[in-house]
Amino acid sequence: MNFNDYKYERVNIDTTKEQFGSLIGKFTNASNVEEQCKYMDEIIKLRNHVETMSTLVSVRHSIDTVDEFYDKENDYYDENGPVLQSFVMDFYKALTTSKFRKELEEKYGKFLFDLAECSLKTFDEKVIPDLQEENKLVSKYQKLIASAKIEFDGGEKNLSEMVPYAQSKDRNIRKDAAKKVAQFFSENKNEFDDIYDKLVKVRNGIAHKLGFKNYIELAYALMSRLEYNAADVAGYRKQVLENIVPVHSELRKRQAKRLGLDKLTFYDEPIKFNSGNADPHGEPEWILNHGKTMYHELSKETDEFFTFMTENNLLDLLSKKGKMSGGYCTYIPDYKSPFIFANFNGTAHDVDVLTHEAGHAFQVYESRKYEVPEYLWPSYEACEIHSMSMEFLTWPWMKLFFENDTDKYKFIHLSESLLFIPYGVTVDEFQHWVYENPEATPEQRRNQWIEIEKKYLPTRDYGEIDELKEGIFWFRQGHIFASPFYYIDYTLAQVCAFQFLIKSVEDRENAWKEYLALCRLGGSKPFFELMKAANLKNPFTEGTLSSVIPKIREILNGFNDTEM
Repeated sequence: MNFNDYKYERVNIDTTKEQFGSLIGKFTNASNVEEQCKYMDEIIKLRNHVETMSTLVSVRHSIDTVDEFYDKENDYYDENGPVLQSFVMDFYKALTTSKFRKELEEKYGKFLFDLAECSLKTFDEKVIPDLQEENKLVSKYQKLIASAKIEFDGGEKNLSEMVPYAQSKDRNIRKDAAKKVAQFFSENKNEFDDIYDKLVKVRNGIAHKLGFKNYIELAYALMSRLEYNAADVAGYRKQVLENIVPVHSELRKRQAKRLGLDKLTFYDEPIKFNSGNADPHGEPEWILNHGKTMYHELSKETDEFFTFMTENNLLDLLSKKGKMSGGYCTYIPDYKSPFIFANFNGTAHDVDVLTHEAGHAFQVYESRKYEVPEYLWPSYEACEIHSMSMEFLTWPWMKLFFENDTDKYKFIHLSESLLFIPYGVTVDEFQHWVYENPEATPEQRRNQWIEIEKKYLPTRDYGEIDELKEGIFWFRQGHIFASPFYYIDYTLAQVCAFQFLIKSVEDRENAWKEYLALCRLGGSKPFFELMKAANLKNPFTEGTLSSVIPKIREILNGFNDTEM
């Protein structure tokens, strides 16, 4: 069935409450485990229906934020999402206290119960008004970002449409584009500060009401980080500082040399070569057709998956007015359908979407056999392994998109992946500081951002873009507002993806086999166990970065970047 034909109907809160209550009662009072499993199936079916309806609203609202119907429906789920969440928590209580728990663990696995117990710590009906407020503030941020109307090159552009100008071969155009984008954030500085200040306060309040020391502890529980804590993450950031920041500085110096510049400024960072970056050599339709060829040839599994996605209109790729910025992959349970949302802009980003977001979509497509919703996706740091590794596993097909610029694309892609990690830990350390100091003023937060940037991004120089010297760069990082602490995950996954690249260079067939097996495990195991199953070294373990990064440098040095 085509995505446009997926039927939406608003979830009635009172009816849904009654349905959950009735099924949970029957589950609790069941006289044997078989009966409990029968009612559990019915509860899962109800949960899937609720999730399907809210996801359809989320997707259709992000495709067109000015559509009045879905804008109102989005407000409805902002208001009622926490109430719907409370029904799932009622089920978790019944599940974890079941008199047949031992038998249920044998059938569904103990991990489901670990996840349920962790989730129960993160919710109480008394925080529902706070969660509603949090949702409204996040939606307010997303609308503010989507509202950007930047006069440039004779027309009105949104933030996604400004990206190609930021990568222009003409330094003046790059500088002007960076200035215009920075002006949008600077002009709205007070509103961004206000939204974030309220978010920090409401999240900190929720944490205290739930008995956590601070929001950091709550956030780790919300993200099902059952195997590591903030101290472990701080240790990992230290490894990044020692092993990757020096390589980051070295790559930036190489870039300045290639561009013939004495000093690289912020607005030079997006352009890698004077001849221009490696952009795909065709329009969106052309890119999508080559994507079909790529996934057809990669494996029979990816062929089946991508055919399903394209034939059912499960990709919305073009940037347009009123469309939310960014890209994501989600899942629509009743139709067992992944969905990819993106904003094509004529740069290599368009191909990266077809590999990164398709990596997410392929994983959930392969793990949709799991009855239990908790096992469809793994936790964030694990699910990003699938997306980032798919970017590298599709390297043999990059010639389809970039033709003579293929080596240039690969060099940029790999160097950018490495350059990203210090930025990723900057975002993470900033968030830890923010929630350790919830009473800090907006100005103190912006000053702290500048300090942390200097530590991990020592080469960054904002040049003439004075607005960014106010410490507002992070306003554009949606995760900080909408998905707190979901950013270090990209860097952890990147270290794992580097290992898949190394494996694919050594033995491509085996690398794909291990990747496919990892995708099929879905979220049925925690992060550390998933890494073990895929024969990956744990990024938290001392020595992992010092063993992986030299091999990545070796691959990078195999490219003659002075002649591209």
